[in-house]
Amino acid sequence: MRFNNRFGFIGKKINIFMLLFSLSILFSCNTDGKKKVYTNYFQENGEIFTTSYNIKYAYSRSLKNEITDELNRFDLSLNPFKKNSIISKVNKNEPVELDSFFITVFNKSVEVSENSNGYFDITTSPLINAWGFGFQNMDSVTPELIDSLRQFVGYEKIAINDGGEIIKNDSRVQINTSAIAKGYSCDVVANLLESYGIENYMIEIGGEVSAKGVNEKGVCWRIGVDKPNDEAIFIEHELQTILSLCDKSLATSGNYRNFYVKDGKKYAHTINPKTGYPSETDILGATVIADNCITADAYATAFVAMGLDKSIKTAEGLVDVEYYFIYANEDGTFGTIYSSGFEQFFAN
Repeated sequence: MRFNNRFGFIGKKINIFMLLFSLSILFSCNTDGKKKVYTNYFQENGEIFTTSYNIKYAYSRSLKNEITDELNRFDLSLNPFKKNSIISKVNKNEPVELDSFFITVFNKSVEVSENSNGYFDITTSPLINAWGFGFQNMDSVTPELIDSLRQFVGYEKIAINDGGEIIKNDSRVQINTSAIAKGYSCDVVANLLESYGIENYMIEIGGEVSAKGVNEKGVCWRIGVDKPNDEAIFIEHELQTILSLCDKSLATSGNYRNFYVKDGKKYAHTINPKTGYPSETDILGATVIADNCITADAYATAFVAMGLDKSIKTAEGLVDVEYYFIYANEDGTFGTIYSSGFEQFFAN
């Protein structure tokens, strides 16, 4: 829900240990819906985009090298901290040929921005940078600074024309796709595995998940969702619920461990792209299940920024997008609410 901690972005996780929903991959046996038991599973672990990945799949041999090569190609497209990446050249207004990774992420970003009324916006980086990592520059931010930056922030200020070229209304517009690219990287690996005919896999990259088929026990992949806890980030995780995932993708975004206090009030480490200021949102975290991880990732981010009422209304108009929200009550307690279609994913 990131190539690098410095990316920031509306509602995304700052550190894997700071997630509202840390994801645990559980490979336990359950007889419900049990299918054929597969034994020849490979597990690949590593690091990409300064985050960890865990990939498990049933195949005749290891595809570690192929997976690494594909992730590196993806990194070269969408990592703004690589000077020669496509996104870096776009941000520097240098000539560049856009690849399929960039175009897919850009087009999905525009779609989600429009559906969320601008609460999802990949052009928010100047505002994120102004506030600083962890809002360390909070005391130096002025209304005049925010107003000046907002002149070149807005998803409608950048587009891809019919010739496949980036067009900007203002040359200062910059984009950061960290709130969607990590989810899409799961889809990219999934496409790679499926190109080899693989039908059973689980891909987890920095907490986002794509799953197909069953695990080696012959059941859907088990995904644990952590309970909120305001204590230290290295505590033992207590699960809020366990989900059963077959042929779906899942992404999370959350803020309950990422906030600062001013005048006795908690503010999420989330920038509202419509105002340029920290969001005051009652959603502490969102889990979204969709047909692909790029969609799940983007809406998980958007929902946290939008708040409970707007998110529920928006979700009602989306196809094949299910949500599970943990939100804050006025008395400081936690509440949960989920879409009717989400219930089918609770593991028995």
